[in-house]
Amino acid sequence: MDKLKRVLLVDDCKATNYIHRLVIEKYGCAESVIEVNDGREALTYLNTKSDGEFPQPELVFLDINMPVMNGWQFLEEYETLSAEQQAGVIVVMLTTSLNPDDAELAERTREVKSFSSKPLTEAKLSAILAEHYPHIRKLTD
Repeated sequence: MDKLKRVLLVDDCKATNYIHRLVIEKYGCAESVIEVNDGREALTYLNTKSDGEFPQPELVFLDINMPVMNGWQFLEEYETLSAEQQAGVIVVMLTTSLNPDDAELAERTREVKSFSSKPLTEAKLSAILAEHYPHIRKLTD
């Protein structure tokens, strides 16, 4: 069965990251799930080579409201990464924000492929995978 190599969770709430990890692991769509607490940690992770290569999570779930560096600030910095580092990465914003400006801005942001409310559910994950990674199927029903 095909799986994503890496999924990156960027959220300052440990409970949210935990729940999202459980949904992803239950679905069985990723070899590994990496959790970071803010945009700065995410950039550090993305810019740190391992075995001579940058980690390239195929899927990034990004919160908007975080301390240190929020989701919008992360995206500004993310845009400056090399094309190699950005290749094949799908960024999904997951947020509790009810601000319509956030949804509108996400729609206009090239890197953001999807915008959804928290929490990540199996149905939301399934829809994201169907749209961006149709070859990935649920582990078991």
